[in-house]
Amino acid sequence: MRLLLSFSALIDAMNEKIGLVCNWLVLLACVVSAGNSMVRYAYDQSSNAWLEVQWYMFAVIVMFGAAYTLRKNEHVRVDIFYMTLSRRGQLWIDILGTLVFLIPTCTILAWLSWPFFMQSYNVLEHSSNAGGLLRWPIKLVLPLGFALVALQGLSELIKRVAFLNDYAVDSLEAHYERPTQ
Repeated sequence: MRLLLSFSALIDAMNEKIGLVCNWLVLLACVVSAGNSMVRYAYDQSSNAWLEVQWYMFAVIVMFGAAYTLRKNEHVRVDIFYMTLSRRGQLWIDILGTLVFLIPTCTILAWLSWPFFMQSYNVLEHSSNAGGLLRWPIKLVLPLGFALVALQGLSELIKRVAFLNDYAVDSLEAHYERPTQ
């Protein structure tokens, strides 16, 4: 179990670093958007590349940030019964949901999106817009993003099973807070 917990810690550390990059990308996307807008209206200049950079940053934020969000236990869940369960019951629901839904779905989506990327990469696909960017790098974000979420799901699974087997798990973010809306 210690080896699995070490593997889990490695996945957590990787997704923490990726999450930090995503946090900075939010700021960068805002700066690029504001700068692009200012240049367009003040100087009557525009570039499709800057618009596409914003889209690419947003895609990276969403796809790579999903694993970071799972790491922080901040994903939305249906809490009709979840909030009434004990901590152990909540952990069991997390384990079953991860095994039955999260990991299989992310694995299938990563697998199915890989040919989408490969086709684009093989022809070195570019944007059809004038001044647009290469498309294949952003298409790689799909399978990588789903793979990162599946890996983080595996990490969360390891931590929850270890906790239920009375191992000390420092990095378990299992606290659930009911939404206030």
